[in-house]
Amino acid sequence: MNDELLAFEDRLLNELKGKFVSVTTENRRRALVTSVAKRLNPAISPHDIDELIDDMLDLGKITPMLTNQSIEDIMINNTSNIFIYDSKYGHKKLDVAIEDRLDLERFVKKLQLYATNETSKGNIMDVHLPQGSRVNIVTSPVGYDITIRNFKAKALSIIDLINYGELDYQIASRLWLYVDGFRVRPANMLIAGMPGAGKTTLLNAMFSFLRPETRVITIEETYELDTSTQENCVRLETKEDMPMVDLVKNSLRMRPDLIVIGEVRGAEANDMITAMNIGKITMGTIHASSTRDIINRLQHSPMNVPKDILQVIDALMVVSQVWEHGTIARRVVQMSEISGLETQVLLSDLYKFDYKTHRSSPILPSVTYRDTISNLLGVPPPDILEEEKVRAVILARLNQIGKRDMRSINEIVRDYYDNPEATLQKLGLVNVHPIVKV
Repeated sequence: MNDELLAFEDRLLNELKGKFVSVTTENRRRALVTSVAKRLNPAISPHDIDELIDDMLDLGKITPMLTNQSIEDIMINNTSNIFIYDSKYGHKKLDVAIEDRLDLERFVKKLQLYATNETSKGNIMDVHLPQGSRVNIVTSPVGYDITIRNFKAKALSIIDLINYGELDYQIASRLWLYVDGFRVRPANMLIAGMPGAGKTTLLNAMFSFLRPETRVITIEETYELDTSTQENCVRLETKEDMPMVDLVKNSLRMRPDLIVIGEVRGAEANDMITAMNIGKITMGTIHASSTRDIINRLQHSPMNVPKDILQVIDALMVVSQVWEHGTIARRVVQMSEISGLETQVLLSDLYKFDYKTHRSSPILPSVTYRDTISNLLGVPPPDILEEEKVRAVILARLNQIGKRDMRSINEIVRDYYDNPEATLQKLGLVNVHPIVKV
């Protein structure tokens, strides 16, 4: 591209900043670029317009990385270097970089075509690329520092996580019961872990267990959750003038059955607990290293949730990255239920992972939540645990017959809700029978 056309492209990029967000197809984007280009220069040739469009849609060295499913993050440290975070091997420096500041500025302008929000001073920007990857851009004295969180074209399902060794069928079936609650009382649940531990991935995988009629409100700082299995779903994203705490409060006016908070980190924790108290089931993630740490974080600044009302939370989980055989693996390392209140919130540990031996203790039966469901349904507590085993068998069978993606799992789960006996027979589980029918 010649210098004159490059200069015109800069003008065009400035005009189109943020405009690609509401234009969702490439044909419409091409039509928009053509319209603005002709307004700026009525004499521009169709050939030049095509060249401009192709260049504007091309992210150069970054493009192949966006389709590499093992790359979780791409970190462009201005003109110094580019690092990636590989899901198996961690951080890795690449042998490529954007070395010219003008090239870096033009690259940022291309990203800004998809900008979704910006601070008042314009020094921080969030971007959603067409394939779903999210980008954070921060202006620095030496240019721009860019972090791209890669979007997986195919969201990991609960069976994918089982196959990766993150959890087993028994934990997965426990999660199924938590999410479903036999329709009468799904569990309020928080998933904890450090950054990059896989909190959102696990939360997302549990969407396969939702009933079709469930009205879901998701609230995130940037869109990450895959809600494609749910028709009655509203996706909210925070902005500078719409902070998390306001969106959580407003969600109560939207008749939700389930509120999903992408990450609980501040004053919105009190509104989350309020939602739980009035019967709105809530799930979310939080930064913490143990289930006791979750409680401590909730009780102290900036969340400041009173200890007396924390019992409304049913289940707590912790996921973590661990090193196994020279590679990084994600594991569910702890599962607990809140079982009461004395001088402190009482926790009943159901499962723990031993970091030294890389072995886990057997998962213990649910007691507190099991008894809650037992009382509401009027069935013996052992029946709840037996139904959990049935659902573990279903998940194992789905894995065996290759129905491993989120949508396929969700279809079978919905069939099971409608007609459990027929679904078991369809899966070839003729000697397995539902224990609790709702």
